[in-house]
Amino acid sequence: MALVNLKTILEDARKNKYAVGAFDVSNLDMAMAVVEVAEELKAPVILMGLKVDLEGDRLTYWTKTLSAMAKKAQVPVCLHLDHATDLDFIKKCIDNGFTSVMFDGSILPLEKNIELTKKVVEYAHKFDVSVEAELGHVGDGIVGNSETGIKKEKTDVFDNPDDFLTDPSEMEYFIQKTGVDALAVAVGTAHGIYVKEPKLHFDRLAVLNEKSSVPMVMHGGSGTPDEAIKKSVALGICKLNIFSEMLTAFFTTLKEELNQKEHMAVWPCTAYAEPLKAMKQVVREKMLLLSSDGKAK
Repeated sequence: MALVNLKTILEDARKNKYAVGAFDVSNLDMAMAVVEVAEELKAPVILMGLKVDLEGDRLTYWTKTLSAMAKKAQVPVCLHLDHATDLDFIKKCIDNGFTSVMFDGSILPLEKNIELTKKVVEYAHKFDVSVEAELGHVGDGIVGNSETGIKKEKTDVFDNPDDFLTDPSEMEYFIQKTGVDALAVAVGTAHGIYVKEPKLHFDRLAVLNEKSSVPMVMHGGSGTPDEAIKKSVALGICKLNIFSEMLTAFFTTLKEELNQKEHMAVWPCTAYAEPLKAMKQVVREKMLLLSSDGKAK
């Protein structure tokens, strides 16, 4: 249907009180699988890229291929750069065809976060590219950090999400000063695989929703209970990030498939068939949970 930016895809979500699934896709197979489910459900979708998957020439290959896929798709598709901190890299991604970028200055002091976010916004908006920022900080509460490769034991101390919640008193100021198109808020979720069930601060989310003039984003959607996600959408969340649940479904099934083989000379299309089905089911369930099905326009 169309390659669109984040502002376009989230405006309708906010107006009609649903959320759009945002899925990190590390390769072509993952991207195609997500788009196929989106087309099946007639749901708008956000395909996200991570810096680790975009190094060197991979950036050009990723954007060219996924741009073509998005333009051919029967639903609106946004290409979004997830969790970037390097301004030069962000500019390079914009120049190569991303329609949306996230600058993550969440660990910085407020004024520094504002300063750098504003720089990204000024550059991105020249090209009709949307910008997501983060206020507060969504940390990692996981066993085995998939982003850094650092092994964490269950007994280790991990980021306590309650220590980094978004401050409602800073929200309006941040949005006004930066001009961002969407804002990721910290209300108790964490990235990765939860060690314990998250406690979401719905009272705070309700206040943030009243103060926010832009769509709000929830990171750490994998493993967050369905009812908590549904309530979060009702309280203003318009974009939900998903990655770890997709990986778990894919690699658990791949491990099972390979363990049944007598030898490892298996064609990738054969080995990946069932894992991709399992991953697609995760995507399908999330889109239905977010009520984004049937919303493609």
